[in-house]
Amino acid sequence: MAQVSFPEIEKKILDFWQKNKIFQKTLDQKSSQGDFVFYDGPPFATGTPHYGHLVGSLMKDMVPRYWTMQGYHVERKWGWDCHGLPIENIVEEELDLKSKKDIQDLGIDKFNQTCQSKVLLYAEEWRKVIERMGRWVDMDNDYKTMDLDYMESIWWVFKQLWDKDLIYQGYKSMHICPRCETTLSQSEVTQGYQDVKDISVIAKFELIDESTQGGQASTFVLAWTTTPWTLIGNVALAIGEKINYVKIKFEDKNYILAKANLESIFENKKYEIVDEIKARDLENKKYKPLFDYYQNKDLKNKDNLYTIQTADFVTVEDGTGVVHIAPAFGEDDMKLGEEKDLPFIQHVGLDGRFTNEVKDFKNLEVKPKNNPTSTDKKVIEYLEKKNLVFKVEEFEHSYPHCWRCDSPLLNYATSSWFVNVTKIKDDILKQAENIHWVPEHIKDGRFGKWLEGARDWSISRQRFWGSVMPIWICDKCGEKKVFGSIQELEKISGAKIKDLHKHTVDQIEFKCDKCDGQMKRIDDVLDCWFESGSMPYAQMHYPFENKENFENNFPAEFIAEGVDQTRCWFYYLNVLSVALENSHAFKNVIANGIVLAEDGKKMSKRLKNYPEPMDVFDQFGADAVRYYLATSPVVKADDLCFNSKDVEEVVKKVLLILWNVFSFYQMYAENTSVANLDINNINNILDRWILAKMELLKKEITQGYNNYDLNQATRPIQNFINDLSTWYLRRSRDRFKSDNQKDKNDALVTLKYVLINLCKLMAPVMPFVSDFIYQELKGEQESVHLEKWATLCEDWIDNKIIDQMEIVREIASLGLEQRASVGMGVRQPLAKIIVKFPNLKELPTELEEILLDELNIKAIEYHTQAEKEVELDTQLTPELKREGVKRELVRQINNLRKNAGLTIKDTITLYYQSDNLEMKEIINDLLSDVVAGKSVEEKVKSLQEKELKTDLGEVWVGIVK
Repeated sequence: MAQVSFPEIEKKILDFWQKNKIFQKTLDQKSSQGDFVFYDGPPFATGTPHYGHLVGSLMKDMVPRYWTMQGYHVERKWGWDCHGLPIENIVEEELDLKSKKDIQDLGIDKFNQTCQSKVLLYAEEWRKVIERMGRWVDMDNDYKTMDLDYMESIWWVFKQLWDKDLIYQGYKSMHICPRCETTLSQSEVTQGYQDVKDISVIAKFELIDESTQGGQASTFVLAWTTTPWTLIGNVALAIGEKINYVKIKFEDKNYILAKANLESIFENKKYEIVDEIKARDLENKKYKPLFDYYQNKDLKNKDNLYTIQTADFVTVEDGTGVVHIAPAFGEDDMKLGEEKDLPFIQHVGLDGRFTNEVKDFKNLEVKPKNNPTSTDKKVIEYLEKKNLVFKVEEFEHSYPHCWRCDSPLLNYATSSWFVNVTKIKDDILKQAENIHWVPEHIKDGRFGKWLEGARDWSISRQRFWGSVMPIWICDKCGEKKVFGSIQELEKISGAKIKDLHKHTVDQIEFKCDKCDGQMKRIDDVLDCWFESGSMPYAQMHYPFENKENFENNFPAEFIAEGVDQTRCWFYYLNVLSVALENSHAFKNVIANGIVLAEDGKKMSKRLKNYPEPMDVFDQFGADAVRYYLATSPVVKADDLCFNSKDVEEVVKKVLLILWNVFSFYQMYAENTSVANLDINNINNILDRWILAKMELLKKEITQGYNNYDLNQATRPIQNFINDLSTWYLRRSRDRFKSDNQKDKNDALVTLKYVLINLCKLMAPVMPFVSDFIYQELKGEQESVHLEKWATLCEDWIDNKIIDQMEIVREIASLGLEQRASVGMGVRQPLAKIIVKFPNLKELPTELEEILLDELNIKAIEYHTQAEKEVELDTQLTPELKREGVKRELVRQINNLRKNAGLTIKDTITLYYQSDNLEMKEIINDLLSDVVAGKSVEEKVKSLQEKELKTDLGEVWVGIVK
């Protein structure tokens, strides 16, 4: 086996690509098929790339390489995500800023400038990894979401939505991050769920006796909540209209709850059922508040304060069948509040702290990040002192956290600007039918279900470092102006604009043309997903530049990201494309799964539970990593536990086997041309078989790439290389040394043709070794990546030969198993094999010869039977024994040659010692067969020697060059 370092080969190829500008040449060459448009989602450079990024980059490299070889021009432009909380959080931590007020005290201009300085913190590290893994992408002419051109296109997108009446301001219950003090979109919330332990409480709400109007009563309604801190903002209790309730007596007090929940709540307690009550009999009854902070406040609809109301969302699955209602802190609560004209109490600020009215808990965080249940416990302790707590339990559930700062989120009613997704949802669903997904089930599953449940998109963020919302409002009459370009704003304001960030744009004011008021921009910036969703337009500065180019190539042919992007980037791209173009944003998409550590846990730099990508590249090579990932389930949305041992297996079972085939060819290579190879002029059945297999491989891999199925496009390569080495080459080995020039030439031409075409088929997934071998084989182009895709010769696929050869290999496998079971090695010739296969009367002579040679058997006999079976004649004649010894000697001598580092062209002198005359005759026969030299009759202590015990006695052999 030739010694080879694939990492070293890759470094040479990288150097070759760079010096000769091979990537640029693929872009500059004539593209007969036109453009193939691919959208590359921008990552943040706030950390170094991990294996999840490698999977994405691999997919984004393989597919463009393939379509380039198919004759398309595939522009590959890198992008950077620059705005949003990821950058802001880094700066806040670095500058020890604890809140938004700290940022404002520092100065928004200083904060944003610091954010800008951190955007490309690890850009060079990214470049090193991306280049080393062999991905071709233009990182010199990248786009950045903070660039003036990019941000101007975002304004244009926003203005288009505004003009289509798809933007509105609304007051809704949404999730907020109290630490970041901003709202989050539906998709952002889904990214941060964590399993946590929380506290639930059943509180006692004392009914007011209607007959005495405020007199002391001893009946309590039991209501259950998992958010005790919201009890301060309680305005009502909700019951189910169709739920039956009971009043029971327990320890001298009366309690009301759902009949269905009675046993679970009062388990092992002695109680008496006093009455069964219908929901309508409880409706509109009043109760005493748990907290009196708002009892005397001037609230809207105060008559409905602290009343019992019916609601269709109340169930008996959990709790008591009674729900406490705080309209400021829940979507169902808010809707019920609007429906029943309930008062609105918001006792918590956007910063997640109690307001000053909550005198006993003033300024306390309701869900502290470091101790999320501490405030709940204090609220419960307060109620326990007033004997208003019936039961407290700890429970585990999935709770949303901020996807960036990891703080627990709050469900909070506040105002926001929205894209009216529900207005165009039917069109989005219709256009989604045109998208081809890999894996297919995501189309109607994860993506389809998300579309069906899509809500209006909250796009405003109460933050600083981002694309600002281009809305100016008059401080007097409320007139609004929305700008879709820099020129529009410059014209009306007279300002010269070179930056569109908040600290700059917020300084621009102008007079209202409807009154004498002042037009000022609203405070909010845009959700960074709005920026990402605008990427197809903004990366090209559309419509201000590249108008024709964009419009001729929309939607994109291909896109690829992690499966989590079904609810994020994939989704937002399609929302905006349907809103703007009434079109889907892309035609084909591959969604990858998550790469986990070997133990199945999330990869963590802190835990150091995974090897650094660059270290793995240096140890095994990028090609091995690429092939490992491409053939794994991770490119079909399944998770993968990364194991460097599996990468090593790729080296052993794919790359090294291929290298040995290539090295063997190089040993016998002549000035062989494959340009005019015609299978009709090829006689040997092994050549015809491997050529048929090659064309089948082309067909399968091409179908894989055409269907964006990277498993199908890569997995067959390993099987083919194995067939090429362990069957074709092993069975053809003697032909390369043959004196039959026609047969030798056919073998050389066939093998070179196969290797050249294999390099083409491997080029997208293993670009380094495929290019190295291609160049060594003197391919027609400067690089395999400048080649056209392997041309399919359909009429070369001889299924009869393929099927027959499969039968031969199956028989051979069974025969070898039989040899092993009786302890008789393959170097010992046998007289006969009996093949018992259904419907197999005989094999063609050529195939019989291959089979007999493979098994080292003299004759074959056929019997037909239902089950497949072979039987060996293991009786050995003296002639068979002698031949077996001869074969063993040949093997040992060849091992000596190999260990001595000799090539096929080196001649040797063979020395031996044996007391057996028959052995001496055998060795003398070998002189003409396998070696050149003389023999002596004494034991030799040479540098290379071997003792062999045979049926003919002991023999010593040695060689010298």
